[in-house]
Formats: sequence, structure tokens, C-alpha cells
Amino acid sequence: MSLLPGRECLAIDVARKLNHDDVLERLAWLMATRGVPDHIRSDNGSEFTAQVVRDWLKRVGVKTLYITPGSPWENGYIESFNGKLADELLEREVFDTLYEAKVLIERWRVHYNTVRPHSSLGYRPPAPEAWLVDEPDSAALRPAHQHLGTVVRLT
Repeated sequence: MSLLPGRECLAIDVARKLNHDDVLERLAWLMATRGVPDHIRSDNGSEFTAQVVRDWLKRVGVKTLYITPGSPWENGYIESFNGKLADELLEREVFDTLYEAKVLIERWRVHYNTVRPHSSLGYRPPAPEAWLVDEPDSAALRPAHQHLGTVVRLT
């Protein structure tokens, strides 16, 4: 069975403030559940460039690829994803509580992965609900382009 490369969002963390400990917690969980990637591409935010994060990634054998400040085209997948998240959810909602934001954003993330058609995938979702079965060979089903997550800060 051949699967097209996907554009799956593995996590979206929502908080008023996130730091390097939050990044490490999420990365550790993702790597434990989805496997260790060869590299991680991120912006130059302090939560990603903190020495403790860089040291931890080095210890687990993950290379870092930081995009040049002011060069969003270096990470087109995430720029496209962030635009869709903003257009389809963030610009249409007013969150009364942090909990409400977490629930609605997670609901959107699951819909984005399992239902929403993606033009780059022949108008199929990147992780149809049938893929969510936890099978021993599920690593073979992982899309080639996984988006590790988006940091959403609410002020």
C-alpha cells in the first residue's frame, strides 16, 4: 500500500506563556509516541533556541534547522498551516477562557488531520480516522511531512 506524504499536525499547545520546559515536554511525548525525527525545523523563538532544548535534542540525535529571521519561506509547510489555522479558526473565534481555547483548537486540529481535505493530497486528509488504529506497523503509515506543532499564545 502506498500512501501520499501528508501534512499532519501532531500537537498544538495553547497557553498564556510557553517556555523551553513546555517545548521539551511536548517533544519528549511526541518522540515517545511517534518516533525520533532526523531533524526539527523551527523559528528562532527563545523557547526553541534555549540551550537546554538544543542540548537535549543533541543527546537524542536530532538535528536542528532554524529558519532565518524574516524568512518564512524557509518553512512553507508551517506558514501555510498557520495561515489555515488563523483563517479557519483563530480569526473567527473569541475565546472566553483558556480551557475553551484548548478544546476548540484541539477539535480543529483533529478535524484538520482526519476530515479536512488537503489539495496537496488529492483532496484527502493527511491522517484519516482509519489510520488512527494503533498497530505494530503503524510507523509505515506516518506521513512524510509531519508538523510537530504550533505554539498558540493567548494574551
